Amino acid sequence: MRAANGDERGTTERVLTLLGLLQQRQVWTGPELADRLGVTSRTVRRDVERLRALGYPVHSGQGVGGGYQLGPGQDLPPLLLDDEEAIATAVSLLAGAGGAVAGAGDAALRALTKLDRVLPVRLRHEVRALSGSVESFGGGRTPVDPEVLMTLARACRDEVEAAFDYPSGGEVRQRRVEPYRLVASDRRWYLLAYDLDRDDWRNFRVDRMTGVIARTWRFSPRAAPDAAAYVQENVASRVYPHQARFLVHAPADTVRAQISASAGVVRERGSERCEVLSGAGSLDRVLVYMLLLGHDFEVLDPPELRGRCRELAGKLLSAGAGAEGL
Repeated sequence: MRAANGDERGTTERVLTLLGLLQQRQVWTGPELADRLGVTSRTVRRDVERLRALGYPVHSGQGVGGGYQLGPGQDLPPLLLDDEEAIATAVSLLAGAGGAVAGAGDAALRALTKLDRVLPVRLRHEVRALSGSVESFGGGRTPVDPEVLMTLARACRDEVEAAFDYPSGGEVRQRRVEPYRLVASDRRWYLLAYDLDRDDWRNFRVDRMTGVIARTWRFSPRAAPDAAAYVQENVASRVYPHQARFLVHAPADTVRAQISASAGVVRERGSERCEVLSGAGSLDRVLVYMLLLGHDFEVLDPPELRGRCRELAGKLLSAGAGAEGL
């Protein structure tokens, strides 16, 4: 029995080695692979069939220029990375998660948490050391410690409580949370989590956290709000001292492309209209911002803003009439 298990283990290792070779070069001939693996061409053919059974699309061609080639398939099979490739991939994903690649932050962090699950401990130290030499973590986004991002991402993935110090009301207090999602919104990273001391959902700016740790206590996930929408609405309503709601006569997708996530929330109201919650330092600035979008719109809230629209419209008409009289 031990011999059989040994044979099976040897076959598995050989098939993985074969997969690694196929990922390194576009085409290999059967004799080349047999020589590299130290087996016969017949064994190579059998191992190729094993890879195909696992979902790897290995193509074979005859004649001059023919051989074995690993091609794309409908599903994404596992990649086989050596130590150097794993380190390079992890460091690149850290850079993307930090905002170096526009629009790639969330996807990079999700991929990084998957890689982290299988990354050997010996390689994590090298990744951490190399990530310190990557200067593009900010990339237009407020810089955050990549190790903090990874700690929070692991806590979200493993459904364990997290704790950190966070400024509130002029003092720094420890917060205990059940982390749910990390959200990249414009220039910042936010954590959406259930605050255990306040018994409610909260979003936290990652760059303001200190002393971040993941605890060993697991929790059962609660029914959660849509993470991106929750963070966006909270950011838009809390960053600015004045907010207003508008009905805009333009498709939601069109308006979303014009408004940054931190400047406003866009909700669909049919195929040709949308509702916008926006804010600024003053209501006049909100009006100017909406006017410059170039769409017809109506004021929904606050009611006094409608009167201000009429006042400003009168001043603009007067300014226009004055220019004609010169």
